[in-house]
Amino acid sequence: MIMSLSEKIITIAIMAGVTMAVRFLPFIVFSSSRPTPKFIQYLGKALAPALFAMLVVYCLRNSNPLVGNHGLPEYIAVAVTIAVHLWRKQLLLSLAAGTACYMLLLQFVF
Repeated sequence: MIMSLSEKIITIAIMAGVTMAVRFLPFIVFSSSRPTPKFIQYLGKALAPALFAMLVVYCLRNSNPLVGNHGLPEYIAVAVTIAVHLWRKQLLLSLAAGTACYMLLLQFVF
C-alpha cells in the first residue's frame, strides 16, 4: 500500500509529537521543585546494570568457548571490556574498547 503525501505528513507529525511528549514528560512529571521519589531513584541506579547484564547473557548465550574458536573472541572482548572499565571507570571507553577488540579479533585473528 502506497501512502499519499498527506498521509506521510500526518504520520511524521504524529511520530514527532509522540517523541516530543515522551522526551518532555519526565521533566513535567518530576519537576525540580519536588524531590524525585525514592523508587525512581532506585530504578535509575538499578536498571542500567540490569540491562547490561541481560545484554551480556543475550550475546553469549549461544557461544561455547570449549568448541573450537567459537565463543573465544566474544569472551576475550568481554574480558577486555571488564578490564578497561575497572581501570578507567568510563562506560563509553570500556564499551568502545571491547567492541574494537572484538572487531579486530574477528577481522585479523579468527
